[in-house]
Amino acid sequence: MSKITFLGAGSTVFAKNVLGDCMLVPSLQDSEFALFDIDEERLSDSYKILCNLKERYNSGVSIKAYADRKEALKDANYVINAIYVGAKEKIYMNDFVIPNRYGLRQTIGDTSGIGGLFRGLRTIKVMQEFARDIEEVCPDACLLNYTNPMSIVTGYVQRATSVKTVGLCHSVQACVPGLLKTLGMEDELEGIKWKIAGINHMAWLLEVADKHGEDLYPEIRHRADIKQQMGKHNDMVRFEIMRRFGYYVTESSIHNAEYNPYFIKNRYPELIEKFNISLDQHPKNYADRLAKWAQMRDELTSNKNVEHEPSNEYASQIINAMETNEVCEIAGNVSNNGGLIENLPNKACVEVPCLVDGSGVNPCYVGELPEQLAALNRNSINMHLMTIEAVMSKDKEKVYQAAMLDPHTGAELSMDDIISLCDEMMEANQGWLPEFKLFS
Repeated sequence: MSKITFLGAGSTVFAKNVLGDCMLVPSLQDSEFALFDIDEERLSDSYKILCNLKERYNSGVSIKAYADRKEALKDANYVINAIYVGAKEKIYMNDFVIPNRYGLRQTIGDTSGIGGLFRGLRTIKVMQEFARDIEEVCPDACLLNYTNPMSIVTGYVQRATSVKTVGLCHSVQACVPGLLKTLGMEDELEGIKWKIAGINHMAWLLEVADKHGEDLYPEIRHRADIKQQMGKHNDMVRFEIMRRFGYYVTESSIHNAEYNPYFIKNRYPELIEKFNISLDQHPKNYADRLAKWAQMRDELTSNKNVEHEPSNEYASQIINAMETNEVCEIAGNVSNNGGLIENLPNKACVEVPCLVDGSGVNPCYVGELPEQLAALNRNSINMHLMTIEAVMSKDKEKVYQAAMLDPHTGAELSMDDIISLCDEMMEANQGWLPEFKLFS
């Protein structure tokens, strides 16, 4: 019997998607789903919904909600992590309100920039506790991390702990279907093949071919150029990146607008309109999700006939492969140690194809990215690595350096303003961050 522990199970819809997938896998029918969350009400909601699903599909899994995290983790074979540190307290609002006062605008703030940096620091503090528990009570467990900022959080766990970890995101599997749908090329999806590699939220569609092996990139680029000329749409940033750098990037335009120094600029405010960029989008999105959940909560928790459509998340495929030794292919965030992507740093957390079987997650060698793509990745990796270095060294100066190395932040603010902004952020996040000292 396998024990699958879900940390952050109060992320009810996501828990339903991931564990609902597991519930439908034949090899996992004798598994225990161990649910844990610090929000007791949301934990209870998730427990009720999953129990309804178990009854609806006559599944053999057992489901238990735990009040004690270490008990939830004890003897786990797999740990799924989907936490959002400080969400209930709305700590994330600091990630936008304070930078806005400096004229530094963001869209999502969960991966890079000041928002990604401080979200990363808050999350790492909790991940340190998780890792200690895992090392103590389930040292052989495989941690499937879904929590952002993916490269920072996963990279920290891989470098600073002994926990076996892979980071997972659905941007890779959603990339090509979404792109072809946008361009009216849905008919090409049958039998399509693609190759994607890079870093999380900035991995690159390196190759894409139809079922006959014909390269689809010429037609993709042609249609994308026409669509850009026809007026506003929701993927203008990514199409512009593809036009200038040659390749399409996995994560959405609203994300990539703030990963690069080219699109959100006080000196050129017209770019916001030109590229259809929605600023401060994360607080709006999160408020909308809470409102939507309030409307659907009673229906989901009390509906004995609740249904589940298999999602495109990798967790159930990974667990099944490790349990049965049936090989599956995923996109995983893993350490680049050993040079999976030769022209990215060895310490980086990279997103590459991986094969999974009974031996675990086995990353695949990619080789070199086109140099311009590696350069864009390295711009973000610099901030990711320095954030991890700041935590590992407890050096407050390295927090400043991480912020200064961020492409968008460095393009907009002076060094003095970045340091002042970081000081304000540290004050606003007091009690939520790892320990730091000023050594210089």
